Amino acid sequence: MNAPAPYEPPRVPSDSMPPGRAALSVTWAALPFLTLGYATPFTFAAAALWRRRMHLVWATAVYSALFAGLLLIAPNLATDSGAQRAAGVLMFLLAIVGCGHAFLVRRQVFDPDGLSGVGNDAVVERVRQQRLLRAKARDLAANDPGLARELRIGRPDLHRQFNDGGLVDVNHAPPEALTMLPGVTPELAGRIERARAETGGFVSAEELSAIAGLPPAITGELSEFAIFIR
Repeated sequence: MNAPAPYEPPRVPSDSMPPGRAALSVTWAALPFLTLGYATPFTFAAAALWRRRMHLVWATAVYSALFAGLLLIAPNLATDSGAQRAAGVLMFLLAIVGCGHAFLVRRQVFDPDGLSGVGNDAVVERVRQQRLLRAKARDLAANDPGLARELRIGRPDLHRQFNDGGLVDVNHAPPEALTMLPGVTPELAGRIERARAETGGFVSAEELSAIAGLPPAITGELSEFAIFIR
């Protein structure tokens, strides 16, 4: 079995993109508002030329038509109140609606395949973060086992809010949770449960492997994701 999928806290919309690309996408999406709608057709036209998506082409056509209407009534703004009201509506559509639309589709423009979030740097940082969370959870459990049990550290089978980085408490987790440990099959989980009942629990991955007769090859990975709360 593979290691348990770590709990991930809610993500902000752009945090799966590299910071530079995320900042560029936000700047692009804000252009309609920042230019009072005058850049909206060009914003979407650039995106349509880059990504060649039909919905971007249609958006470019619609915003271009609205912009053309604004230019047509511009000469009458000083003397025609109806033209002023129409201009207000058109500018609202171009600036506010266009900006909202741009923010809605910016990930499709700047990260259409969702690949930015799985780049090497992002993966490395995620693994480091999970390691740090596991280390902090282990320190907490060593200093205050009672609190660790209340926080349900190592209990992916229970509802909890504490993020322990994917730990599994070998001394308390049920067999189905034990199978979330790397290399632990349902058969091995049953073996662990029986050995746990006979010995009262374990203190390390090495002791677990020796007593439960687990394959030595998985001991190293077990020590990374297993915790032994007494």
